[in-house]
Amino acid sequence: MAKMIHSMIRVVEEARSVEFYGKVFGLTVADRVDFETFTLVYMSNPETGFELELTVNKGRTAPYDLGDGYGHLAISVDEVAVEHARLEKAGLNPGKLVELNRDGKLFALFFFITDPDGYKIEVLQRHGRFQ
Repeated sequence: MAKMIHSMIRVVEEARSVEFYGKVFGLTVADRVDFETFTLVYMSNPETGFELELTVNKGRTAPYDLGDGYGHLAISVDEVAVEHARLEKAGLNPGKLVELNRDGKLFALFFFITDPDGYKIEVLQRHGRFQ
């Protein structure tokens, strides 16, 4: 059976992205592998074995065109309103808190935040299928 182990995004500035993902989601660098033309930075936390792989192409200074096909990463937290307030207080501009109901019941409580390279991250309350 297949096991998902990481998702990769391309970033322009390694330090800026490592700081963002550390500050916002408590991710730390699990491994950093340097190659001649690029560097791979694997970030994780104790909550899960799944990692975020940051690919830094050396010499790249222009932002990546994310196009219209990119969806989003999703992260679950115990108290989404508390996280939203923390990020707002830190000046990180989280999007509005959204309550999504289905058949009169809460399906999801979430907000989006955008990383320094324009990637959207959905932050969901741990509830129902979003554990």
